[in-house]
Order: sequence, then structure tokens, then C-alpha cells
Amino acid sequence: MRSHLLNDTNAEQYRRSVIEGVERVAAKIATTDRPFTGVTVDALSPRIDEIDLDRPLHDTAAVLDELEDVYLRDAVYFHHPRYLAHLNCPVVIPAVLGEAVLSAVNSSLDTWDQSAGGTLIERRLIDWTTARIGLGPAADGVFTSGGTQSNLQALLLAREEAKAESLADLRIFASEVSHFSVKKSAKLLGLGPDAVVSVPVGHDKRMQTVALARELERCAREGLVPMAVVATAGTTDFGSIDPLPEIAGLCEQYGVWMHVDAAYGCGLLASLKYRDRAAGIERADSVTVDYHKSFFQPVSSSAVLVRDAATLRHATYHAEYLNPRRMVQERIPNQVDKSLQTTRRFDALKLWMTLRVMGADGIGELFDEVCDLASEGWRLLAADPRFDVVVEPSLSTLVFRYIPAAVTDPAEIDRANLYARKALFASGDAVVAGTKVAGRHYLKFTLLNPETTTADIAAVLDLIAGHAEQYLGDSLDRAS
Repeated sequence: MRSHLLNDTNAEQYRRSVIEGVERVAAKIATTDRPFTGVTVDALSPRIDEIDLDRPLHDTAAVLDELEDVYLRDAVYFHHPRYLAHLNCPVVIPAVLGEAVLSAVNSSLDTWDQSAGGTLIERRLIDWTTARIGLGPAADGVFTSGGTQSNLQALLLAREEAKAESLADLRIFASEVSHFSVKKSAKLLGLGPDAVVSVPVGHDKRMQTVALARELERCAREGLVPMAVVATAGTTDFGSIDPLPEIAGLCEQYGVWMHVDAAYGCGLLASLKYRDRAAGIERADSVTVDYHKSFFQPVSSSAVLVRDAATLRHATYHAEYLNPRRMVQERIPNQVDKSLQTTRRFDALKLWMTLRVMGADGIGELFDEVCDLASEGWRLLAADPRFDVVVEPSLSTLVFRYIPAAVTDPAEIDRANLYARKALFASGDAVVAGTKVAGRHYLKFTLLNPETTTADIAAVLDLIAGHAEQYLGDSLDRAS
């Protein structure tokens, strides 16, 4: 079995195996004509359950054949232009190359003696990102597993900086359409059930600063401690961007930590056309970015950035076997000193490869294309009497629902939209997401593929309408 350990004796076997795997995936991508096959859980589960993991096949080709049957054939392919559902982007080739390199070398980014140059590359990319944001010369940060972890770490730092006598007194302010990880983080941080104050949004789905000011004032009046305001630059459902300059002013007035969740909207940092939509982000105390959303990176690739590097000390613990205190005096850079994780992949390499091959402008051009596409899609929806569209996009998300001409019952319209989404997914012709707006069911396009066209959007809208009309027709037949 030592023959399977990657080392100097079997580098050729490694090369052949990886090439064989890459060729299978390349062939699959080249011939995939739908984002999904429509396979059901009941159909796929038995194929996986019947595999005896205690009886290996001992042959790479045979394993790849099996993988075709249980995974590759029925995977959901984000590169397809009619995958329009969640915040999943197609990935750029330099980043995939970086993934192959980092997996083989297998550096762990917790300490210098496990990563060396990897540590310095990650640090350089953190500096590059904080400079793009404009956080200032004292800024720092660290790569994370994703936006949820980044938000958790940012709020951990905010909790410690708040210095409250009782955790029950702490309050976090976030818009009613902010990411669920804000509430999840509050629970993980030991805060009370009332810790997260939901701030109303306007018709544009942006936090109302008048309401935020009112809640901050109420908090102070009741002797509570405002721990953080979470502003969102790209909400998951609507892509809306909270009024960051006004929120920053309120945070300064009340002495509150300002965190910007830019997991989605971080693509604006590279944008050539829309960078001004993130104005005010430079005044944040911490920022979440997800390169695997709008920088076209493979999962995972995320970071949490802070204005003041000293605040990262709240995540620092020392172990003699790993990062003893003496290393700080010796100026040995250990990234575990900044991270909630210990063992950690060299995910920064994917972004490094992307920047060195494509440049930031190349990323920005791609992100600008999907924002432009969303504007075109909004015009299509706004002009189509079959659909109600919620808000003009700030980034690349469209929330809408089918409105039949002859049906007025909102519950029946809900059921028609739910059916249309499910039927579309089962067909495999396209994949769209869903959400609720004011208690009613809506559909959602999250446009992150520059290869998607307005013709694709129009075709998927026709498919949705067709499925909804079929449901309503069947419903009338059943009622008669």
C-alpha cells in the first residue's frame, strides 16, 4: 500500500492518475448540456448505498468509472449558463490549477514551519485585499472557510472589544434581510436570545438608517451595550447593499464596531464600473469577503479583514508544541495566531494564481458582466406581465414570481411558483432558487456566470411560466 503514498518514487504514477481524472472531468464539462440530470434522492441513494467501502477496486480507471455513475453524471454543474440558483460561481482555470497544486503539496497554513512561502503568499493577499478596501496601514486578516466563519470571527472580536460586564447586555444590529450566520454567531458566542436586533429595510431592501439610529438610541437608553452593527454589501436574497457611509457615521457616533458582510459584494473591489457601490466599506472595523462567490474561485476561499491588527489577539492562543510565545519575539509568522482554525488549507494559492494570470481587472470585468446581465434581466421581468419583480438589482440577483392573469388567490399563486421551481429542477433544464418576500413565495436568479445570456434568462422564464400554467391547469381540472 506504500505505492499509493505520493513521494519521489511514484511521481509518474501521480501524474498519470491526475491526468486521467482531469480528462474525465474535462470530457464531462465539454459534453454537459444541462445543469442537472434531475436525478432524485430515491434514485441515487441505492447506487451509493450498495458500494462496499471495505472492498476497494484497486484500479484508478475502475474507480473513475464508478464515480461517473454515483457523482459526475448527476452533479449540479455551476459552469452551465442555466444554473441560476445560489451564490455558486463558475471557476476560473488558474484557480483550479492552484487547487491541484495546493492539494498535492498539502501545506498547512497554521505555522511557518508547515508552510513557509504559503504563509507569506497568504499574508500578501490579505494586504492586497485590505488595500483594495481601504482599511489603512494597521489592517490585517486571515483566510477562512467561508462567510459564516468570517462573520463569526468578526463578531467574536467585536464582543471582546465591547468589554461588557454581562453577555446578556450585548446587542448586535443587522437588517432583517441579513445573513442567517449573524444570529447563528450570536448563539455560538453565548449571547442571549434577544442579542440580534432586526433593523427594518426599505422597499429597496437596504437597512433603514433612521430605524438603526432609533434602535441604537433605545439600546443606550435601556443601559444595554451596542456590540456591533452588521451592514451587508450584497444580501443573499436581493444583492442589496446597505447605506454604508450613513451606517459608518452612526457607528462612530455611538462607538459601535462596524462589520461589513461583503461575502457577495466583494466583487465590487475588483469592479471597473461599479466600485462606487461599495463606498463606505473603508470605514468598517471588520469585513467579510468570499472570493468563492464573486472572484470566481473554487470553494473554499474566504477571508475576514480587520482595520486594527491588534484586535486579532482575541483569537490567539499559544501551545508549546505549535506556536510558543517565544516565536512572536523571534518574528516567526504563524497564521494560527490569527485564526479560529488550526490545520488550514492553502486556499490563498487559488487567488494568487488567478491574480498572477488574469489580474484584478480580469476578475472585475467578469463581475461587471454579471451585474450588467442582471440589469438586463430586470428590464425583461419588469416588461413581462407574467411576472412581478421585487427590486432593481444592485449586484446580480433578481427576485420575482409568476403572476397568472386568471388567478387571484395568493396561496394558489404561491403553490404555482413552488411547483414551477420543483418541476424545473426535476427536468434538469435549469436550476433556480426560491425565497419568501412578505410571507409569499418568490423565485430567484443569482447570476454569477458571464456565459449566461438574456436569451437564457428569457428561455428559463418561459419554462417557469409553462410549469406554473401546467400546475394551475391541473389544479382546475382536479377542482372541477
